[in-house]
Amino acid sequence: MSHAFPTPRAAPKAALDAEAVRAAYRRWAGVYDTVFGGVSAIARRRAVAEVNRLPGNAILEVGVGTGLALPAYALGKRITGIDLSAEMLSRARRRAAETGLLQVEALIEMDAEAMAFEDGCFDAAVAMFVASVVPHPRRLMAEMRRVVRPGGHLLFVNHFAAERGPRWWVERALAPASRALGWHPDFAFDALLTAEERAHAQLSSVPPFGLFTLIRLPNLAAGETA
Repeated sequence: MSHAFPTPRAAPKAALDAEAVRAAYRRWAGVYDTVFGGVSAIARRRAVAEVNRLPGNAILEVGVGTGLALPAYALGKRITGIDLSAEMLSRARRRAAETGLLQVEALIEMDAEAMAFEDGCFDAAVAMFVASVVPHPRRLMAEMRRVVRPGGHLLFVNHFAAERGPRWWVERALAPASRALGWHPDFAFDALLTAEERAHAQLSSVPPFGLFTLIRLPNLAAGETA
């Protein structure tokens, strides 16, 4: 399958903009696997296992990072990974080369909110720990819907803010540090999903401690029901 790469569209600035994300992950790149790899491992494995069970082989991983999930994809899949951080991508490319990951077709520096792919060129797209990183989550959703064929699937793994209790207070206390952290600690479900999308989505809690949620959403054509 060939991909066309037009010039990505520019996104307006936001409190957490693309440059803030680049800067944050430039700092995180060297320690990301050590700091975050362990706590996110189960959620990544669950998401990739779900992708491996889905029909279709053309898979887009949005926010591929250092490539932690790449070895888990089935050999029959054809993986294209994108990320905004050149430093993270460098590590992903090294991982793919050193471990001989034949299922990885391309690893490309690209803005997830303005992808340079043709419409409907993937069977599924998965975004792991990305929705709370991008400046405009609904724009991420729209782009993933655009590049996945009707009848394909969208998958997300992410931390979503608690709706009550002690964690609610901690997440909101950390919210002003979003720009320095490179992600939104107080990220809510409705920042990503409309009420209709949430009604169609399959949501499952993922260890450790239910901190993460796996979302699987059919990419419905206009007027289609799940």
